[in-house]
Amino acid sequence: MTTPDQAATAAAAAASPWAAAPPDTRAATLAAVADALEDARAELVALADEETHLGETRLNGELTRTTFQLRLFADEVRKGEFHDARIDRPDPDWSTGPRPDLRRYRTAVGPVLVFAASNFPFAFSVAGGDTASALAAGCPVIVKAHPGHPRLSRRTAEIISAVVPEGVFGLIEGEQEGVEALRHPAITAAAFTGSQHGGLALARIAAERPVPIPFYGELGSVNPAVVTAQAAKARGEEIAKGYVGSLTLGAGQFCTNPGLLFVPAGDGIVDRIAELVGAVGAAPMLNDRIEAGYLSTADTLAGRPGVRRLVWSDGAGPRLLTMGLADFAADKDVAGEECFGPLGMVVTYEDLADVTGLLASMPGQLTASLHGEEGEAPELAALAAVLTDRSGRVLWNQWPTGVSVTHAMQHGGPFPATTTPATTSVGTAAIERFLRPVTYQGMPQELLPPPLRDDNPWGVPQRRN
Repeated sequence: MTTPDQAATAAAAAASPWAAAPPDTRAATLAAVADALEDARAELVALADEETHLGETRLNGELTRTTFQLRLFADEVRKGEFHDARIDRPDPDWSTGPRPDLRRYRTAVGPVLVFAASNFPFAFSVAGGDTASALAAGCPVIVKAHPGHPRLSRRTAEIISAVVPEGVFGLIEGEQEGVEALRHPAITAAAFTGSQHGGLALARIAAERPVPIPFYGELGSVNPAVVTAQAAKARGEEIAKGYVGSLTLGAGQFCTNPGLLFVPAGDGIVDRIAELVGAVGAAPMLNDRIEAGYLSTADTLAGRPGVRRLVWSDGAGPRLLTMGLADFAADKDVAGEECFGPLGMVVTYEDLADVTGLLASMPGQLTASLHGEEGEAPELAALAAVLTDRSGRVLWNQWPTGVSVTHAMQHGGPFPATTTPATTSVGTAAIERFLRPVTYQGMPQELLPPPLRDDNPWGVPQRRN
């Protein structure tokens, strides 16, 4: 098995050649990884199902998402827009004084350490979005495999390693090995998807290194959703079904699971939600540790002041709790805690303005959803502004599970949803995490990187003067 030092040393040796590789070379490599994973689809899906119990339908869809991500980033590499090349030629009459020849672009930061997630064995794991975006940026990648799917991780790593240049990709296993790699001087950035406790511990290590490095942690969220009285009256059945479907999707094992729902008191929607949740059977969770965590957190939430149990299934089945807004406000630090699994906390309110005030004091979230009627939209401006302030993605009459891989997606949010709110871990903007700007002043053409030369051999967009 590769040691952290071996992987980091190999990545350091490969860093400069990989960053300097022409766009067509890097793009073709990413596409080749996607093709190789696709060729091994049946084998990989079977392995993933054995280790995660997520089912072949879900896993086939996730593998398709993974290969799509790789090809999407290959397209981004070919376009070269992420280099953000800017060229200012000398100008003796510049208003602040004579301007020299200045050329700025963004280049790869160097070897990146990726901590794989448990709940997405393809899309957020060995060949997932963090790996794809870092490779596209020109960075070698070392993945710390998740113990929830070790055989799948090793097989995926074998497939990638057979396609990419030596040293550009490596796999390590073990909690201590992950920490050792994070402390290695060759590592220049790290990405993580997982629990708040684990992510913050790793973030501290990254910050306390002799040379600190950026740590891009996605730490989960309770993803509040607010239903107005008009929406509940007009579309109560639709909203109830949509909420329960989102809450219980994949046994609730999504960081975008809508665990906290605010609804008007006394209109019957809570009873309908409880009826629908009670009809959903239990689904296998990823592993015993996650199931134990779900049950423990559910018990804690159920025991808080003012909480009532509406649905309380045996085992790891869906569960539903409710409480009034005043009780929730008095206990929000605990009652608003994320429960990783199919548990919903429904908070009833009398005055929507009180919900707005409460949400303004909530911690950062990945998503926030608002369900209202078109005619009342102007009246919801204050609430929408608060949801924007506290989350990275705001949804109107939709549910947050399902994170589209596209150019405009933001999968991140204010702390503690993520450690770096200005970045995303999904979509093409994810590449920006693994780039750093460099300016060249008065350099001869022969010493400039290709994106900044006058002849522009890579054909990247250049902003001039």
